[in-house]
Amino acid sequence: MGWDAGFLLYLQDYIRSDLLNPVMTVLTHSGDKGILLIILIVTLLLIPKTRAIGIMSTISIAIEALLNNVLLKNIIARTRPYDAIEGLVSLIDRQKDYSFPSGHTGAAFAVAGAMLVVAFFGLPIIEKSGEISHSKTTLTFKLCAVLLIIYSALLAFSRMYVGVHYPTDVLCGLLLGLGTSAMAYLIYQVTIKKIHERKAAKADNQPV
Repeated sequence: MGWDAGFLLYLQDYIRSDLLNPVMTVLTHSGDKGILLIILIVTLLLIPKTRAIGIMSTISIAIEALLNNVLLKNIIARTRPYDAIEGLVSLIDRQKDYSFPSGHTGAAFAVAGAMLVVAFFGLPIIEKSGEISHSKTTLTFKLCAVLLIIYSALLAFSRMYVGVHYPTDVLCGLLLGLGTSAMAYLIYQVTIKKIHERKAAKADNQPV
């Protein structure tokens, strides 16, 4: 038995309880179909001050979904732990897709990571000179980003707690989500710079 299988059995035998089971079940279902994340992204997109962050979050979760749900899950095709580990009982219904990586974890960290990058590195903006600078974010936004990271971490733990993911599934999902959030940040910077350059070139070509 591998360490990750042993860890899930440890959670089942020593951590699960009548008090925690319903809490973790509700928490793990909060990530189903990314509904809460979609609501958050739409809210960010609708508010002018946070629209850029909403765009970055959209790019991040789209790349994550492609890499995770479309490619890696189907290429690796890892069996769910409750079907592979003798004695492990899942607290929720059987999942319809493969185990690796964790889609719930990846999606949550794809959005939370995008917010965290903006919170601590600033929002990319284009100066009149065409150079990219980074505006500072408020303490409130930083706090929201940290809280979303904490939620994502708890969601990731809940996937192991209820018995539907190995620790390595969750770890890969976490790294994938953070990776796509960094990619989205860079893509956004390059895109706004290209848009500015095209507008400047168009303005230069207009007759006086």
